Amino acid sequence: MLLCRILYNSSFPMASSQSSPQNKSAAIISRPARAEIARIVPALIDWLRAHHYRIIIDPETAKHVSGQEVVARAEMSSRFLSLVVVLGGDGTLLSAARATAVIDVPLLGVNLGSLGFLADVPLASLYLMLDAVEEGRAVVEERSLLQCELLRGESVLGSYLVFNDAVVNKTALARLNTYDLYVDKIFVSSYRADGMIVATPTGSTAYSLSAGGPVLMPTVNAFVITPVAPHALTHRPLVVPDSSEIEILLRSDEELAYLSLDGQPGLDLSDGDRVRCRRSEHKVSLFRTDSDFFQVLRAKLKWGER
Repeated sequence: MLLCRILYNSSFPMASSQSSPQNKSAAIISRPARAEIARIVPALIDWLRAHHYRIIIDPETAKHVSGQEVVARAEMSSRFLSLVVVLGGDGTLLSAARATAVIDVPLLGVNLGSLGFLADVPLASLYLMLDAVEEGRAVVEERSLLQCELLRGESVLGSYLVFNDAVVNKTALARLNTYDLYVDKIFVSSYRADGMIVATPTGSTAYSLSAGGPVLMPTVNAFVITPVAPHALTHRPLVVPDSSEIEILLRSDEELAYLSLDGQPGLDLSDGDRVRCRRSEHKVSLFRTDSDFFQVLRAKLKWGER
């Protein structure tokens, strides 16, 4: 069962101002090519130092400030971290979540653009949120992750943590592929389609939504499977419990397909390859503002006000 809108408490690595200063550590991860980072980061580092945090920064942040320890995002999971501050938008937060999910550190996503589904803390509220974190008043929401494997025959070619979605898709010039769908090893159907999406509740508002999938509340214990432009109009999105194992078998004579994870560059697939997804043992914890999910939907999707 996911924990939604709970107080930041001692179940996390560094919970409050009562914790030992020697153990407090924070990472700063920034969106590339944002000029305002140079203005934001020095003051943020001053706040973290004043509150006795050890600090590491990613290479993008290091372009705007000197004198800090620089650690690649992919290596941050080897460090003990109490807090990760993400400066950017939803894409930057997705990258940070994949990099740090295995150590279950909470993320504070500061949105430097328009309102985001994930990074919902406006820059003007950054220090109010940091004060709330330090005083143990901050609200945390847990989000589920997918663990997806790419299999060729009996060999596992790769295993990946996925925050939003895993997409098996044809290339731009290929004809429709056939995808056999299995849930808990039970055959569901064969789909003639451009592609298939397996999305978390968080990812239900990403590519799945544009393909006609439903919006899931982020704390629903479910995954959504959405065909992309299916040949048969009766093939509709399917919502399954997040305890399910989902497997997609590619059947393509042309071998023109790829697997994309959270919108990252795709991995080439061959006929007979399988993508197997299940709920990860890891979760992502996000500090949240008082904005509720439906307020974000109204703003992002232009739903009508009362």
